[in-house]
Amino acid sequence: MTFGQTLPGLKVLDLSTNIAGPFAAMILGDMGAEVIKIERPPHGDDTRALPPRWEGEATVFLSVNRNKRSLLLDIRSLEGKAALFRLIETADVIIESFPPGLGEKLGITFGALRACNPRILMASISAFGDGPIGKTMPGYDALVQAVSGMMSFTGSPDSPTIRIAPSILDLSTGMWTAMGLLAAILRRNTSGEGEHIRPSLIDSAFTMMNHQLLGMLATGQPPEKLGSGAPSAAPYGVFKASNGELLIATASEQQFPRLCKALGLDTLIEDVRFRTMVDRLQHREPLDLAIAAVINLQTVEHWRAHLGSAGISCGRVNDLADALALPVVAERCLLKEMQVRLPIDPDSDGLRKPPPTLGEHSREILGGLGYSEAEIGTLVGNTRG
Repeated sequence: MTFGQTLPGLKVLDLSTNIAGPFAAMILGDMGAEVIKIERPPHGDDTRALPPRWEGEATVFLSVNRNKRSLLLDIRSLEGKAALFRLIETADVIIESFPPGLGEKLGITFGALRACNPRILMASISAFGDGPIGKTMPGYDALVQAVSGMMSFTGSPDSPTIRIAPSILDLSTGMWTAMGLLAAILRRNTSGEGEHIRPSLIDSAFTMMNHQLLGMLATGQPPEKLGSGAPSAAPYGVFKASNGELLIATASEQQFPRLCKALGLDTLIEDVRFRTMVDRLQHREPLDLAIAAVINLQTVEHWRAHLGSAGISCGRVNDLADALALPVVAERCLLKEMQVRLPIDPDSDGLRKPPPTLGEHSREILGGLGYSEAEIGTLVGNTRG
């Protein structure tokens, strides 16, 4: 059995939009599940409208929607909702990310789904959860980064508040959702019952900040902006070489004297300011200045070879185009036909079907439910599919 054959016969309905929910559904699709992406007319998933584009399609949408069929369906209408519940009757999983209160307004709640299909597994993704407070707080990745405190220690000490560029809370929440659903599938194999999981971006944020959070609770001091530095290790960060930038990472007591000798800075080894990791963290600035003055004298390539031979972890700070051209990236076969494979799919077995065009499979799906051509025409109107 291959990675793409892990979930044969599993039927997933993806009612979510943007990144977190679609990513979760795509993970299940890569593992072999049948995924139907249900999109609202007239424009479908919000990310379809976002730049940049490749061959007419939004790259954000393309990145998290492969291995799906697209059904354009107005679930706010009586006819559209009836068609949705026909699909729910034989589905295994439904993923939604409705704004607060919309599921209840539409009657698409776990109670309603379970009455239709007692074995249904439902994932409801939100920014701040569905508690009395959280359900009143809509939000996106960047907003949750801000509210959670994540932005407060991101960047350099003298920089304005910045967000982490990748949508790490959306993507990590999508991963938690997929893992939660896989666990629920295993439990259902024993219980025979459906289940409702409720992952949220705020939970993901605090999980991603776990060691900063525990460090603050232990010391009473909130984490600081350190730029490329690390809160528990020094020297650790980016230094300017003569032709680019180099990140040096030393995370143990044994590495520090090796680094000093390789740099010709032997006097730092016995300097009382730098004898232990705690000392070095307290005197991070003068230590970094001493190292920076030496690193600036040679090229990145020189230091990679010289420090590497001394057992010091270091590497060039690449832009994305340079990183994509690295031999190790080619070795890992990370990219195939404008799709990035999942880290748990080393053979790219899950990269089977490209992301669908809007409503591409509407007639096929509705016909499979027993709708006549006339009824399908009413449901989909003049949309593609």
